[in-house]
Amino acid sequence: MFDYRNNIKRILNQTTGDEKSLRNGLAAIKLILGMTDGDQAIPKEKRKSSIELDLNQVNMLLTSLTKLIRTPGDVQAKNTALSAIQKLTMTPQVDKKFRDNLIDLKKNVNLSKTSNEQVNQKIFEQALEKKEKPKKDYRKGKRYTVVRLLSGCDLVDDGNRIVYTMKESQIHSLNLKSGDIVEALPEENNPHYEAEILRIVGFRKLSKMEVDTISTFKYAVVQGRPGHLSISRNAQGQKLRIRGKAVLLPIDSSKYWDDNIQLVDGSIVDLAWYDGDVRLKKSPADAIQIRWVYQLEQPQSATHVKKKKDKVETQATELPKLALDLHYQRVGIAVGDNQNEALLEGIVTRYNGIPIPVDAFQGKKKVIENQIKDLDLVILVTAFAAHDSAWNISEFASKYNVKFAVSSSKGYQSFERALYRAAKGLPAYEGNQSIQYEKADN
Repeated sequence: MFDYRNNIKRILNQTTGDEKSLRNGLAAIKLILGMTDGDQAIPKEKRKSSIELDLNQVNMLLTSLTKLIRTPGDVQAKNTALSAIQKLTMTPQVDKKFRDNLIDLKKNVNLSKTSNEQVNQKIFEQALEKKEKPKKDYRKGKRYTVVRLLSGCDLVDDGNRIVYTMKESQIHSLNLKSGDIVEALPEENNPHYEAEILRIVGFRKLSKMEVDTISTFKYAVVQGRPGHLSISRNAQGQKLRIRGKAVLLPIDSSKYWDDNIQLVDGSIVDLAWYDGDVRLKKSPADAIQIRWVYQLEQPQSATHVKKKKDKVETQATELPKLALDLHYQRVGIAVGDNQNEALLEGIVTRYNGIPIPVDAFQGKKKVIENQIKDLDLVILVTAFAAHDSAWNISEFASKYNVKFAVSSSKGYQSFERALYRAAKGLPAYEGNQSIQYEKADN
């Protein structure tokens, strides 16, 4: 007759107070009591299923242990291994030596923990994995005609109905003009924008009845002292002329002063006005609007510039960090020339990113596409110059779902903020809007 007393003692000694352990212990006791009349008391079908159950548990144990070796401390693998060990320990066919080994294995599984090095290694491996980018279905985009405004533009349908109004920050680098035909989709992920322009597909000439003629004065230079600012020429030395007459345009800086826009002596802006505006003759300041601000920080004197060059190595550690962690994402840096490249790469590294230079202003369109498609983020640094490749970079970033933002200058803060906007899914262009940049906790 089968002596089941020692087995029941072992079961009771190893059973803890949790519900799962009690349930397993009860099942094992029932199995042992059913064997008191010999192996004949267990039908062949049950004996066969019992053996199959043990093999399943061994397979689960080996699989979970393999995962624990690869990723120490993995919670799911740890629980699966402990459950399999518990069930194997309660199997009547297991001898004492094998059972002791299982108990020792259970103790070591419980000691498995995740270290900081393993966490960092896992993050790094995930960053290097080639991610499959979701393909954007361009067929879903509807076609609209652009009607340029003093700032931004309207997208109108075939019935001449305004469907979307785009901000200047969205379209400035695209150099859109009235009559351009574009494909656009409603913007669902970004509350700052109504729609996203996918690409320009054509052009049709609009009549004077459909659109007001707009004149522009690009790269205008703001001059004067606070409270007495004005514009009379642009960066090329050309005078501001309205209907052929040279004009000194007073600027009210209070209209353009917040955390992001500070009009001071030396700021560079674009002006725009409707040619048919009757106020141009007597009050041009009321009719002319600042369309775009290129320079948001006060120009530095020669002394300041020299000091900045001496401190460029320590600037990153002196400025407060933003609440940003790139987790080893690949960040493309597209600069108009090679200036400040080391500084910009240092900013990316400071936020745990992998900086990758993008040769975006030389070579063919296909070369740019091949550089962009494998990135996680791309930052375009335009400075004061408009580059032909800006639209290509924006197009390929949208096509391959690469996070995209624009830095209007090669300064530290401008690039850092562009990096923050790209990573957080905020507007690509800072422009005239106010964006909150959260600081990291000290």
